[in-house]
Amino acid sequence: MLRCENVTFVYENDEGEAKKVLDRINLNIEKGSFVALLGRNGSGKSTLAKHFNAVLTPTEGRVIVNGIDTSDAKRLFDIRKTVGMVFQNPDNQIVATTVEEDIAFGLENLGVPHSQMLRRIEKALKSVDMYDFRYAQPHLLSGGQKQRVAIAGVIAMEPECIVLDEPTAMLDPKGRREVMASIKKLNKEAGITVVLITHYMEEAAKADRVVVMDKGSIVLDGSPKKVFSRVDEMTRLGLDVPQVTLLVNELRKKGIDIKGEMLRTEECAEALDLLLRHVGVDPLALRENKVD
Repeated sequence: MLRCENVTFVYENDEGEAKKVLDRINLNIEKGSFVALLGRNGSGKSTLAKHFNAVLTPTEGRVIVNGIDTSDAKRLFDIRKTVGMVFQNPDNQIVATTVEEDIAFGLENLGVPHSQMLRRIEKALKSVDMYDFRYAQPHLLSGGQKQRVAIAGVIAMEPECIVLDEPTAMLDPKGRREVMASIKKLNKEAGITVVLITHYMEEAAKADRVVVMDKGSIVLDGSPKKVFSRVDEMTRLGLDVPQVTLLVNELRKKGIDIKGEMLRTEECAEALDLLLRHVGVDPLALRENKVD
């Protein structure tokens, strides 16, 4: 779906000095996958994301979107139809007075016939569980609901890939859960390729793959369990890891031999249960304070 070949991006800062933001990035993102892109502020992750639908084009190297080179200005429309973008602030993406009209706005710009619009709007809103709000005024919605409307607006354009640049950063925990549930549903049920930029490690842990950037380069790439097990390296890069992974790492430092790589609370609980039983301690008795 997305391929970066030796992508370098340089821009001039306010002083007229050249600043390299991306440095020889090589990356393949498969169709239907769910990839989380991580990195501290200034690592280049948002700049890379903007290359995926030709908001930016490389200074050197190539970005290929579903077989199309993003430097081909004649194919820009095809690229933007293939890869949709959702940004951090939903208020900046909602332009109409009702939810339904807002979804229709993007379709009108694409020249979609009215007969197809209603079907697309209904399908997009149902996919993010916002169909019952189709006549609502966007400014009366919660932050999570607004962001789901923004996602629906992109979905209605029927892209094959959605890139989300910190879509939950301005939301409360409830809103983050709502948006993440919608993203996972789109990926698993509709087969849409998802690239998610996030600062929340629990969100990244839900992806199929985690790519970590630092100083314009990719420094880690693998499954969530593999990447987050590198606790010391993630800390050095200025990034957190899921709390369960951190707990297991601290227990190991204390000499407690917990097997396996873990992201979920249930995995950790099962591992501790097995460990206690192995050393002859009944976990139930321990919970009831019957064991010292």
